[in-house]
Amino acid sequence: MRTHEPLAYDCPLCVLVKGGETELNVQTDVVYRDDATTALVSPKWWDAAPGHVLVIPNEHYENVYSIPDALLAAVYRTSKTIAIALTAACGCEGTSMRQHNEPGGGQDIWHFHVHVFPRHVGDGLYERNGATRITTARERARLAERLRAALKPRSRARARRASPRARPSSG
Repeated sequence: MRTHEPLAYDCPLCVLVKGGETELNVQTDVVYRDDATTALVSPKWWDAAPGHVLVIPNEHYENVYSIPDALLAAVYRTSKTIAIALTAACGCEGTSMRQHNEPGGGQDIWHFHVHVFPRHVGDGLYERNGATRITTARERARLAERLRAALKPRSRARARRASPRARPSSG
């Protein structure tokens, strides 16, 4: 299988999973973690839908072609959890998910990830795809705090159903 990640690629998402921080992300960006996945507030926000979340597998896989099916399912289960929390945390009217593979598909980080966007009717997200900016850790922290609060009731209910592994991140 072909790869696009450079030789000796220092994956910024793997750094976060391992507890480190990068130029663009800090541990307080992490809003959810379980044995298989991590969700974090993205440092890159689209003007039409600010405050989106990335959901990643804790193990490094470059793209959809290489990730095992069971782990792919786990990433999308977490994406669903995050979508539900975004509606509560952001008061949005809906959510969208998207995922990119290879440069031709718009991938620019070589670690499989799903974008989960808060959406509003008429926000023009796809029409204004190029309008983005890098946020500050402080701005991301406000959203992360609201997401963690929205995730707490869901994680308690899930724990009662037997899965002690899923938990909101303490940041």
